Amino acid sequence: MTAIDILGIDIAKNVFQLHGADRRGRPVFKRRVMRDQLLGVLSGIEPCTIAIEACTGAFCWARKFEELGHRVKIVSPQYVKPFVRGQKNDGNDAEAICTAVRQPHIPLVPKRTKEQQDIQALHRARQRLVNHRTATICQIRGLLLDRGIAFGKSITKARRMVPDILSDMNNELSEMARDAIAELWDLFCNLDRRIISFDKKIEAVFRASPTCQRIAKIKGVGPKTATAIVAAIGDGREFRDGRHLAAWLGLVPRQHSSGDKRVMLSISKRGSQHLRTLLVHGARAVVRTAPNKDDQMNVWVNDLRERRGFNRATVAVANKNARIIRAVLRTGEPYRAAI
Repeated sequence: MTAIDILGIDIAKNVFQLHGADRRGRPVFKRRVMRDQLLGVLSGIEPCTIAIEACTGAFCWARKFEELGHRVKIVSPQYVKPFVRGQKNDGNDAEAICTAVRQPHIPLVPKRTKEQQDIQALHRARQRLVNHRTATICQIRGLLLDRGIAFGKSITKARRMVPDILSDMNNELSEMARDAIAELWDLFCNLDRRIISFDKKIEAVFRASPTCQRIAKIKGVGPKTATAIVAAIGDGREFRDGRHLAAWLGLVPRQHSSGDKRVMLSISKRGSQHLRTLLVHGARAVVRTAPNKDDQMNVWVNDLRERRGFNRATVAVANKNARIIRAVLRTGEPYRAAI
């Protein structure tokens, strides 16, 4: 059999489709294997480049493939789809993965270690609880508003007012409604305790990581942002420069240009919504507090805010922070703020 140069694998739960191509791109290997057979089949193949899509289990499989001596490339599904020929099936998907990874312009997904995935699991679990907490307080607000009782949207006001509303026996709440809302409030308080527990775990990860502490020196970057960034991109070696990272995070404008006419639209919102949200929230704090400061960074922020408005200035600061983060990760040097 001709030597395999690139082996595309369509990952699934139980059935895996393999498509191997030689250096000229000609198919030389096609096989469908079960989950428990995959590593045995790959151990019998000479070391080559294995291409897989970024999906659930991709990073775990990548580590196992590398232990067998193979080189692994992970590509985003959005870059594979244009190369699917004919109908969609496992064989065509594996061939498309093999074709996509051969293109020099296709960006690769950064691989992650077990430690990075552990940190990411903390963030994902915490975000799930935050979403449930938001949904719970919104339902409480709706039920109370239905009885003519209203309070502000902030979660701080909810913590202050809901216990008083439940303890007030002279309002419009019936006994049945009061019990239902009390159960929801108990769920809210339980979610609050669980979120605080995750915050402590993330804080412990932050204190144990010198890399995260270097990143946190940047204005607008805190422990949660620093740990989430390190969990997602590691040392940033997959990115050519800072702008590449900012584009990967979706913090650069979308283009709709033709000929000499260039139209720049809103940000692309590609990549991880969680990372982008953390960077934007941190940047919002920087822009909000900038008028009280007169250093070089804040002078730039204030000028930008005056010319382009609060929201555009916020995204610009988030973009700038992403570029600085990439530089700090790649050089290994501490962040030095401009004076």
